[in-house]
Amino acid sequence: MLCKDIIRMIEDTYPKCAALEWDNIGLLVGRTEKEVKKIYIALDATDDVIDDAVANGADMLLTHHPLIFEPLKQITDENFIGNRVVKLLQHDISYYAMHTNYDVLKMADLSANMLGLSSTEVLEVTDCGGGTEFEQGIGKVGMLPKQMTLEECCEFVKKTFGLESVKAYGNPKQSVHRVAISPGSGKGMSNLALEKNADVFITADISYHEAIDAVSKGIAIMDAGHYGLEHIYIEDMASYLRQILEAVDVATAEIKHPYFVI
Repeated sequence: MLCKDIIRMIEDTYPKCAALEWDNIGLLVGRTEKEVKKIYIALDATDDVIDDAVANGADMLLTHHPLIFEPLKQITDENFIGNRVVKLLQHDISYYAMHTNYDVLKMADLSANMLGLSSTEVLEVTDCGGGTEFEQGIGKVGMLPKQMTLEECCEFVKKTFGLESVKAYGNPKQSVHRVAISPGSGKGMSNLALEKNADVFITADISYHEAIDAVSKGIAIMDAGHYGLEHIYIEDMASYLRQILEAVDVATAEIKHPYFVI
């Protein structure tokens, strides 16, 4: 199947219009006319991921986070982003990124469903521009299956997302039932979670000052890591592509957190 046909099928479900305006998504490297027999899926287009895609004989690399955000003035092996682009081109691998369009159209619901949240609503409503009937956006707010302490909620999140640790701000024994979750970076979004009457906001990349200020305002903060919450994209997209692409092999990067806890 040609790369352009795979892209068309992906964008039928995850249209670019759903992405936030600052984002850089779509085919970022390679040929639309590339014959694709194998797709490799990862969260980020790191050196290790690209090497694995090459070793796996992938024709197309699909990631959540875009490799290219800022304009490139030159593409050479002297720059770490340029070097990755060069390697992709050398091995004729077409590279496609789907970021905030996936966040809006799937990541929010996927994470909420994994936590078993009920009576959900969107945390931050965005505009797809497609005349959709239902509100969509970044993150979800809803009710946990049962009331629990913040400490118990931390253990629940760790088990649900396969994490070794999380970082929480608040009283470990305080009761939490209503949850806001925004996988990836929730920096600057704690006030939205507070406005939605959440007891705890589960996200990542929250600064120290934002976290302690949020606790003072009456909401606990749980930082579960950017990769920790978003790696769920990998298996979800693999499952989706395996359903719609019968003649294309789909391989996935190993779930490997980019840090360790001592």
